[in-house]
Amino acid sequence: MKSLIKILAIAVILVSVSCKKDTAPNYQFMPNMYESVGYETYGEAAFPNGIEAQVPAEGSIPRGFVPFDIENSTAGYDLAKATLKSPLAPAIPLTADISEEERNANEYRVDYEKAGPLYTIYCAICHGVKGDGKGKLVQREKILGIPSYADAGRAINEGSIYHTIYYGKNAMGSYANQLNEEERWQVVAYVLKLKADLEK
Repeated sequence: MKSLIKILAIAVILVSVSCKKDTAPNYQFMPNMYESVGYETYGEAAFPNGIEAQVPAEGSIPRGFVPFDIENSTAGYDLAKATLKSPLAPAIPLTADISEEERNANEYRVDYEKAGPLYTIYCAICHGVKGDGKGKLVQREKILGIPSYADAGRAINEGSIYHTIYYGKNAMGSYANQLNEEERWQVVAYVLKLKADLEK
């Protein structure tokens, strides 16, 4: 009797193993979860009115985006240089005798501890850590002709620096996507600090 049970158990195992097929899928209880219906992008199934695409409302601005109304041209550069001023309040020296509340009263204040790393990440590779135009790419002769911030012919100011960061200039590309508005102004303040240090 025991041998008959063993033979039946072996037969059941052999039948179940021999009926298994790896090339065919198993039975699907809810096939729509495994094989979704493919919709054509902007097709009639998704958009019954035949709308091509959902465009934003007229005059809307993406969240976190601040429009810059000065155009990307030489005239726009000159206009930014003449009129654009930083909205950041001046930095408070660490040696100033004021309370912590007064020091943090204006959240939009020049903060060199924040601006320094931003400059190092995005600018120092070409412009140099000191702003002397001797970054790593210049030293390795990958990019040539980057002048120092202190060069008299440049005559840069906060408006021209911001315009250049926003749109780029010559071989330098735009950093508008990498830096938000407040970070751009922090970098502008840091560049002006480096310029003042070089001119001493």
